[in-house]
Amino acid sequence: MLEFLKVIFLGIVEGITEWLPISSTGHMILVEEFMQLNVSADFMEMFRVVIQLGAILAVVILYFPKLWPFCSPRNGWIRRDTWALWFKVLAAVLPAAVIGIPFDDTLDAMFYNYQTVAVTLIVYGILFIIVENYNRRKHPKVTSFQDMSFSLAVGIGIFQVLSLIPGTSRSGATILGAILLGTSRSIAAEFSFFLGIPVMFGASLLKLIKFGFAFSGIEILLLIAGMATAFLVSIFAIKFLMGYIKRNDFKPFGYYRIVLGILVLFYFIFMK
Repeated sequence: MLEFLKVIFLGIVEGITEWLPISSTGHMILVEEFMQLNVSADFMEMFRVVIQLGAILAVVILYFPKLWPFCSPRNGWIRRDTWALWFKVLAAVLPAAVIGIPFDDTLDAMFYNYQTVAVTLIVYGILFIIVENYNRRKHPKVTSFQDMSFSLAVGIGIFQVLSLIPGTSRSGATILGAILLGTSRSIAAEFSFFLGIPVMFGASLLKLIKFGFAFSGIEILLLIAGMATAFLVSIFAIKFLMGYIKRNDFKPFGYYRIVLGILVLFYFIFMK
Protein backbone atom coordinates (compact mmCIF):
# COMPACT_ATOMS: atom_id res chain seq x y z
CA MET A 1 0.00 0.00 0.00
CA LEU A 2 2.84 2.37 0.83
CA GLU A 3 4.39 1.84 -2.61
CA PHE A 4 1.09 2.78 -4.27
CA LEU A 5 0.95 6.02 -2.24
CA LYS A 6 4.50 6.83 -3.33
CA VAL A 7 3.59 6.14 -6.96
CA ILE A 8 0.55 8.40 -6.76
CA PHE A 9 2.67 11.20 -5.28
CA LEU A 10 5.27 10.82 -8.04
CA GLY A 11 2.47 10.89 -10.61
CA ILE A 12 1.19 14.15 -9.12
CA VAL A 13 4.68 15.68 -9.30
CA GLU A 14 5.06 14.56 -12.92
CA GLY A 15 1.60 15.80 -13.91
CA ILE A 16 2.33 19.28 -12.58
CA THR A 17 5.96 19.73 -13.56
CA GLU A 18 5.86 18.19 -17.05
CA TRP A 19 3.84 21.12 -18.42
CA LEU A 20 4.93 24.02 -16.29
CA PRO A 21 8.40 25.19 -17.42
CA ILE A 22 10.05 24.20 -14.14
CA SER A 23 11.72 20.85 -15.03
CA SER A 24 9.99 17.59 -14.22
CA THR A 25 13.39 15.84 -14.08
CA GLY A 26 14.70 18.30 -11.52
CA HIS A 27 11.72 17.75 -9.30
CA MET A 28 11.84 13.97 -9.70
CA ILE A 29 15.51 13.87 -8.69
CA LEU A 30 14.71 15.92 -5.59
CA VAL A 31 11.61 13.91 -4.67
CA GLU A 32 13.38 10.59 -5.19
CA GLU A 33 16.09 11.73 -2.80
CA PHE A 34 13.54 11.81 0.03
CA MET A 35 11.12 9.13 -1.18
CA GLN A 36 12.36 6.09 -3.06
CA LEU A 37 10.29 3.24 -4.43
CA ASN A 38 11.29 -0.22 -3.27
CA VAL A 39 11.84 -1.43 -6.86
CA SER A 40 14.66 -2.33 -9.22
CA ALA A 41 16.64 0.25 -11.19
CA ASP A 42 15.18 -1.13 -14.44
CA PHE A 43 11.65 -0.67 -13.18
CA MET A 44 12.39 2.89 -12.03
CA GLU A 45 13.78 3.75 -15.47
CA MET A 46 10.62 2.39 -17.08
CA PHE A 47 8.40 4.13 -14.52
CA ARG A 48 9.83 7.57 -15.27
CA VAL A 49 8.90 7.18 -18.93
CA VAL A 50 5.48 5.63 -18.34
CA ILE A 51 4.28 8.48 -16.14
CA GLN A 52 5.40 10.88 -18.87
CA LEU A 53 3.25 8.86 -21.26
CA GLY A 54 0.29 9.40 -18.93
CA ALA A 55 1.00 13.12 -18.99
CA ILE A 56 1.11 13.29 -22.78
CA LEU A 57 -2.19 11.43 -23.08
CA ALA A 58 -3.77 14.43 -21.35
CA VAL A 59 -2.65 16.62 -24.27
CA VAL A 60 -4.12 14.16 -26.77
CA ILE A 61 -7.48 14.20 -24.98
CA LEU A 62 -7.65 17.95 -24.36
CA TYR A 63 -6.57 18.94 -27.88
CA PHE A 64 -8.06 16.06 -29.81
CA PRO A 65 -10.34 18.27 -31.98
CA LYS A 66 -7.33 20.38 -32.96
CA LEU A 67 -5.04 17.38 -33.49
CA TRP A 68 -7.34 14.96 -35.35
CA PRO A 69 -6.76 15.57 -39.09
CA PHE A 70 -9.89 13.84 -40.40
CA CYS A 71 -13.39 15.26 -40.58
CA SER A 72 -16.71 14.33 -42.17
CA PRO A 73 -17.04 13.35 -45.86
CA ARG A 74 -19.05 16.50 -46.42
CA ASN A 75 -15.95 18.54 -45.59
CA GLY A 76 -13.63 16.48 -47.73
CA TRP A 77 -12.34 14.13 -45.02
CA ILE A 78 -9.07 15.99 -44.57
CA ARG A 79 -8.34 19.10 -42.54
CA ARG A 80 -5.34 20.57 -44.32
CA ASP A 81 -4.39 22.96 -41.51
CA THR A 82 -4.21 20.04 -39.07
CA TRP A 83 -2.00 18.02 -41.41
CA ALA A 84 0.23 21.07 -41.83
CA LEU A 85 0.46 21.38 -38.04
CA TRP A 86 1.51 17.73 -37.72
CA PHE A 87 4.19 18.13 -40.39
CA LYS A 88 5.54 21.14 -38.48
CA VAL A 89 5.56 19.12 -35.27
CA LEU A 90 7.45 16.27 -36.95
CA ALA A 91 9.94 18.71 -38.48
CA ALA A 92 10.52 20.24 -35.04
CA VAL A 93 11.04 16.82 -33.44
CA LEU A 94 13.82 15.78 -35.83
CA PRO A 95 16.74 17.70 -34.22
CA ALA A 96 16.13 16.16 -30.77
CA ALA A 97 15.52 12.72 -32.29
CA VAL A 98 18.78 12.78 -34.26
CA ILE A 99 20.78 13.56 -31.13
CA GLY A 100 18.61 12.01 -28.41
CA ILE A 101 18.05 8.49 -29.80
CA PRO A 102 21.72 7.47 -30.20
CA PHE A 103 23.01 9.37 -27.16
CA ASP A 104 20.14 9.06 -24.66
CA ASP A 105 21.89 6.68 -22.26
CA THR A 106 25.19 8.55 -22.56
CA LEU A 107 23.59 11.89 -21.76
CA ASP A 108 21.77 10.42 -18.76
CA ALA A 109 24.99 8.88 -17.45
CA MET A 110 26.86 12.18 -17.84
CA PHE A 111 24.25 14.69 -16.70
CA TYR A 112 21.59 12.95 -14.58
CA ASN A 113 22.88 14.41 -11.30
CA TYR A 114 22.01 17.19 -8.88
CA GLN A 115 24.84 19.50 -10.01
CA THR A 116 23.61 19.62 -13.61
CA VAL A 117 19.98 19.94 -12.58
CA ALA A 118 20.68 22.77 -10.14
CA VAL A 119 22.74 24.73 -12.69
CA THR A 120 20.19 24.34 -15.49
CA LEU A 121 17.33 25.28 -13.18
CA ILE A 122 19.09 28.53 -12.27
CA VAL A 123 20.41 29.36 -15.76
CA TYR A 124 17.09 28.89 -17.53
CA GLY A 125 15.27 30.65 -14.72
CA ILE A 126 17.44 33.71 -15.37
CA LEU A 127 16.88 33.36 -19.12
CA PHE A 128 13.08 33.35 -18.67
CA ILE A 129 13.30 36.65 -16.81
CA ILE A 130 15.66 38.17 -19.39
CA VAL A 131 13.55 37.05 -22.35
CA GLU A 132 10.31 38.32 -20.84
CA ASN A 133 11.91 41.71 -20.09
CA TYR A 134 13.34 41.82 -23.62
CA ASN A 135 9.97 41.04 -25.19
CA ARG A 136 7.94 43.27 -22.90
CA ARG A 137 7.21 45.91 -25.53
CA LYS A 138 7.33 43.62 -28.54
CA HIS A 139 4.31 42.18 -30.30
CA PRO A 140 4.50 38.53 -31.37
CA LYS A 141 4.69 37.91 -35.11
CA VAL A 142 3.14 34.43 -34.92
CA THR A 143 -0.27 34.26 -33.26
CA SER A 144 -1.64 31.15 -34.99
CA PHE A 145 -0.26 27.88 -36.28
CA GLN A 146 -1.10 28.98 -39.83
CA ASP A 147 1.42 31.81 -39.38
CA MET A 148 4.15 29.39 -38.28
CA SER A 149 6.65 28.50 -41.00
CA PHE A 150 8.51 25.19 -41.22
CA SER A 151 11.80 26.98 -40.60
CA LEU A 152 10.37 28.46 -37.41
CA ALA A 153 9.16 25.02 -36.32
CA VAL A 154 12.64 23.56 -36.88
CA GLY A 155 14.12 26.49 -34.94
CA ILE A 156 11.89 25.65 -31.98
CA GLY A 157 12.95 22.02 -32.37
CA ILE A 158 16.60 23.04 -32.09
CA PHE A 159 15.80 24.66 -28.76
CA GLN A 160 14.19 21.37 -27.72
CA VAL A 161 17.61 19.71 -28.08
CA LEU A 162 18.67 21.67 -25.00
CA SER A 163 16.14 19.70 -22.95
CA LEU A 164 18.23 16.54 -23.40
CA ILE A 165 20.24 17.94 -20.48
CA PRO A 166 18.34 17.10 -17.26
CA GLY A 167 16.90 20.07 -15.40
CA THR A 168 16.46 22.17 -18.53
CA SER A 169 12.74 21.32 -18.91
CA ARG A 170 11.47 20.30 -22.33
CA SER A 171 8.53 22.68 -22.09
CA GLY A 172 10.81 25.40 -20.72
CA ALA A 173 13.32 25.13 -23.58
CA THR A 174 10.69 25.00 -26.33
CA ILE A 175 8.54 27.79 -24.87
CA LEU A 176 11.57 30.00 -24.34
CA GLY A 177 12.80 29.31 -27.87
CA ALA A 178 9.38 29.88 -29.44
CA ILE A 179 8.95 33.24 -27.68
CA LEU A 180 12.43 34.34 -28.76
CA LEU A 181 11.59 33.38 -32.34
CA GLY A 182 8.46 35.53 -32.32
CA THR A 183 5.47 33.43 -31.28
CA SER A 184 2.81 34.41 -28.79
CA ARG A 185 2.90 32.77 -25.37
CA SER A 186 -0.19 30.68 -26.09
CA ILE A 187 1.20 29.36 -29.40
CA ALA A 188 4.56 28.69 -27.72
CA ALA A 189 2.87 26.68 -24.96
CA GLU A 190 0.55 24.71 -27.25
CA PHE A 191 3.31 23.88 -29.73
CA SER A 192 5.42 22.69 -26.80
CA PHE A 193 2.56 20.41 -25.76
CA PHE A 194 2.23 18.99 -29.27
CA LEU A 195 5.98 18.39 -29.58
CA GLY A 196 5.74 16.19 -26.52
CA ILE A 197 3.42 13.71 -28.27
CA PRO A 198 5.93 12.04 -30.66
CA VAL A 199 8.81 12.61 -28.22
CA MET A 200 7.15 10.83 -25.30
CA PHE A 201 5.48 8.11 -27.34
CA GLY A 202 8.84 7.45 -28.96
CA ALA A 203 10.62 7.34 -25.59
CA SER A 204 7.99 4.94 -24.23
CA LEU A 205 8.41 2.68 -27.26
CA LEU A 206 12.20 2.60 -26.82
CA LYS A 207 11.88 1.67 -23.14
CA LEU A 208 9.28 -0.99 -23.99
CA ILE A 209 11.68 -2.50 -26.53
CA LYS A 210 14.46 -2.36 -23.95
CA PHE A 211 12.56 -3.86 -21.00
CA GLY A 212 9.46 -5.48 -22.52
CA PHE A 213 6.87 -6.49 -19.94
CA ALA A 214 9.33 -8.32 -17.71
CA PHE A 215 7.73 -7.01 -14.53
CA SER A 216 5.59 -8.60 -11.84
CA GLY A 217 1.83 -8.08 -11.59
CA ILE A 218 2.30 -5.62 -8.71
CA GLU A 219 4.88 -3.64 -10.68
CA ILE A 220 2.54 -3.40 -13.67
CA LEU A 221 -0.21 -2.11 -11.35
CA LEU A 222 2.25 0.48 -10.02
CA LEU A 223 3.00 1.59 -13.58
CA ILE A 224 -0.71 1.93 -14.35
CA ALA A 225 -1.38 3.86 -11.12
CA GLY A 226 1.46 6.30 -11.81
CA MET A 227 0.40 6.81 -15.43
CA ALA A 228 -3.26 7.37 -14.50
CA THR A 229 -2.34 9.87 -11.79
CA ALA A 230 -0.02 11.81 -14.11
CA PHE A 231 -2.79 11.85 -16.74
CA LEU A 232 -5.44 13.29 -14.41
CA VAL A 233 -3.16 15.88 -12.82
CA SER A 234 -1.81 16.93 -16.25
CA ILE A 235 -5.30 17.89 -17.39
CA PHE A 236 -5.58 20.42 -14.57
CA ALA A 237 -1.97 21.62 -14.99
CA ILE A 238 -2.42 22.28 -18.72
CA LYS A 239 -5.70 24.14 -18.18
CA PHE A 240 -4.08 26.20 -15.42
CA LEU A 241 -1.09 27.15 -17.60
CA MET A 242 -3.20 28.16 -20.59
CA GLY A 243 -5.43 30.29 -18.36
CA TYR A 244 -2.44 31.79 -16.57
CA ILE A 245 -0.54 32.96 -19.65
CA LYS A 246 -3.55 34.85 -21.00
CA ARG A 247 -2.95 37.43 -18.27
CA ASN A 248 0.61 36.86 -17.07
CA ASP A 249 4.16 36.25 -18.27
CA PHE A 250 6.62 33.46 -17.44
CA LYS A 251 8.82 35.44 -15.03
CA PRO A 252 7.35 33.84 -11.87
CA PHE A 253 8.44 30.44 -13.21
CA GLY A 254 11.91 31.89 -13.72
CA TYR A 255 12.09 33.05 -10.10
CA TYR A 256 10.80 29.68 -8.94
CA ARG A 257 13.49 27.84 -10.92
CA ILE A 258 16.24 30.01 -9.45
CA VAL A 259 15.05 29.43 -5.88
CA LEU A 260 14.65 25.67 -6.46
CA GLY A 261 18.10 25.41 -8.05
CA ILE A 262 19.70 27.16 -5.07
CA LEU A 263 17.82 24.88 -2.65
CA VAL A 264 18.99 21.80 -4.55
CA LEU A 265 22.61 22.96 -4.36
CA PHE A 266 22.30 23.88 -0.69
CA TYR A 267 20.75 20.55 0.24
CA PHE A 268 23.23 18.32 -1.58
CA ILE A 269 26.30 20.35 -0.54
CA PHE A 270 25.48 21.12 3.10
CA MET A 271 22.71 18.75 4.22
CA LYS A 272 23.40 15.43 2.52
